[in-house]
Amino acid sequence: MKRLFGSLFGQVVAALMIGILVGRLWPDFAVTLKPLGDVFIKLIKMVVAPLVFGVVVHGIVGAGDLRKVGRVGLKSLIYFEVVTTIALTLGLVLAYVVAPGHGMNVDLATLDAKSLASYTDRVGQVTGTVDFLMKLVPTTFVDAFAKGDILQVLLLALLFGSGLSLLGERGKPLADSLERITEVLFRIIGFIVRLAPLGVLGAVAFTVGKYGVGSLKQLSMLVVLFYAGVALFVVLVLGGIMRLAGFSLFKLLVYLREELTVVAGTASSDCVLPQVMRKMERLGIKESTVGLVIPTGYSFNLDAFSLYLTLATVFIAQATNTDLSFGHLMLILGIALLTSKGAHGVPGSAIVVLAATLSAVPEIPVIGLVLVLSVDWFVGIARALGNLIGNCVATVVIAAWEGDIDRAQANRVLNGEDTTDTAEILDAPVAEPHTA
Repeated sequence: MKRLFGSLFGQVVAALMIGILVGRLWPDFAVTLKPLGDVFIKLIKMVVAPLVFGVVVHGIVGAGDLRKVGRVGLKSLIYFEVVTTIALTLGLVLAYVVAPGHGMNVDLATLDAKSLASYTDRVGQVTGTVDFLMKLVPTTFVDAFAKGDILQVLLLALLFGSGLSLLGERGKPLADSLERITEVLFRIIGFIVRLAPLGVLGAVAFTVGKYGVGSLKQLSMLVVLFYAGVALFVVLVLGGIMRLAGFSLFKLLVYLREELTVVAGTASSDCVLPQVMRKMERLGIKESTVGLVIPTGYSFNLDAFSLYLTLATVFIAQATNTDLSFGHLMLILGIALLTSKGAHGVPGSAIVVLAATLSAVPEIPVIGLVLVLSVDWFVGIARALGNLIGNCVATVVIAAWEGDIDRAQANRVLNGEDTTDTAEILDAPVAEPHTA
């Protein structure tokens, strides 16, 4: 018992239980604890942009062959599109077969449109492929870091790392300096991660105190179906993909238990990005592959989010008695393939992207979004967990595809022979790029 609660995982689980208890017994006080969760997430996000830049640049310089970097990027995008399409299709099939919205017979006149104003005003941020591509390019070099836009930082890192790699020996002093700066940033993350129990306590207590478990009753069918859909996708689809790569999904989930617990408590996968990258390297995956796949996946490989997008769209259509033909379903699938790519980094992304998707299908009333507002936090937990697991699986699979993983090291770690705590992993020196 002492060993369990002496680890970060045990402390986070304890904080999760205490948060639920405080939210149930003292809801008014629990609501005031929200800043604990917000501050923890802000502290992590504060360091993420420069950390991603340093890891990617260091990985590219260590890789040496720029063609290899481009090959990994191309394989990542192909994988992301295939798996995301499977997730979108699964959401569509579940909604159509189970029909969670049938029988609600919602009167549109009774829905309050004011609650959607703050979300529909931001629809323009995620609509249009050209606009999305334009957003990839920062206004200035510094602007990408100031906004914390991971995709923009990744673009800068790719360009900077490629240029630095071409300098050869002349660029080595700068590459060494960036490596040391990255190591300092990992140490900072190590300090912040020790505050994870407080962050989880604040986030969970606030949620239970403000919304209560009873807020799930009205839309319980949608919530239960979504959780079941994510579980089905993770076990069957991601589990099958991992098996083809020669690894066990369940062992990977045990290895990532601390990060998954933090994500479940905060409903955000952003807060574990740095430690997940370091843990993937600990598996024996080449740093350049980790640096490319994980940050890119946070915008292009949102598996659970994609599943929710099509599921919620059809649910709203059913709840508002909107008849959908096969053509409508294919239209929803096609639009969701585009709108889901702009989700990350947009405040209230799920509702905003849903609004963008519904706007392109005029038969479905956008006002129906009000129906899912009350349960967005609860489904957000499964979204964040599913997205994180999907990106970790993608990293392992693409590394195996490219031959960038040390299988012996990966099996040692996944079999539990290496029991290093997350905080200790973050405190460890940055590993030199290695060849599988």
